[in-house]
Amino acid sequence: MSGGGTGGAHAAIDQNKLIAFGIIGALVGIYAAYFLSGVAGGALSVLGGLGAVCATIWGAAAVRRVASYGLGTGVPSIGMLALGMGVVAAMFGLGVGGIAGPIVASVVAAFIGFIIGVFANKTLKMNIPVMVQSMTEIAVSGTLLIIGLSVAMTGTFMFDVVLSKVIATGYIAVIYIAGGMAMLHPFNANLGPDEKQDRTLYCALEKGGISVLVAGIVALVAFNPSAGMVTILVGIFTWYIGFTGFYARVKRDAYMVVGTGLLPSEEELE
Repeated sequence: MSGGGTGGAHAAIDQNKLIAFGIIGALVGIYAAYFLSGVAGGALSVLGGLGAVCATIWGAAAVRRVASYGLGTGVPSIGMLALGMGVVAAMFGLGVGGIAGPIVASVVAAFIGFIIGVFANKTLKMNIPVMVQSMTEIAVSGTLLIIGLSVAMTGTFMFDVVLSKVIATGYIAVIYIAGGMAMLHPFNANLGPDEKQDRTLYCALEKGGISVLVAGIVALVAFNPSAGMVTILVGIFTWYIGFTGFYARVKRDAYMVVGTGLLPSEEELE
């Protein structure tokens, strides 16, 4: 089942605010990392990873919104679809857009997401009220997530560098898996009649921190060790903030939190 059954899930934070947070936060982080990548030994490339975290939280909120209509088993598919659309849009946008690549990629992603949303409602007859908007949001957030983590790994979003250091090396698979999990897992981990938006989004922050940590490990080889270490530390800190916030809300919402201890032995069961 889903958190909202046959209707939309309650949201304390308006989706339009999350859209603004995701787009502005991601683009500011991506461009700041690009223009400041030569400062402090490339350490500020981590800003691309923080931009990716903004996109992750937005994307997770969009997944939550559309999946709350009864797509519990379809949540993983939505996350993978988001990153699939994102890879296509990101590579096209970065390939033809130059300095405007992230913006071009976002526009292309919005078009792809819109078409898929219309197809899902009109052809597959899913008839979910927020499907078209949510698929558009998911596509754009997935694209910005990919670009943000690529910048954190390499210090740039120029197509030739991303192609040689992220795509050709296979590190795109790391982004695909870590980013996809960060976007789909939060609602999947919290879905049910007691699902709360803030708990789900803190889980997204935690998973976003893990993706930044992974990007930092890649940056040790793909960019430079100092930038990679900074990104790793920021990823760990982001994960900690997300995890403690998530756990606090788990305790708030749970009827009881107890330690089960070790499983009983066969002798104790007899």
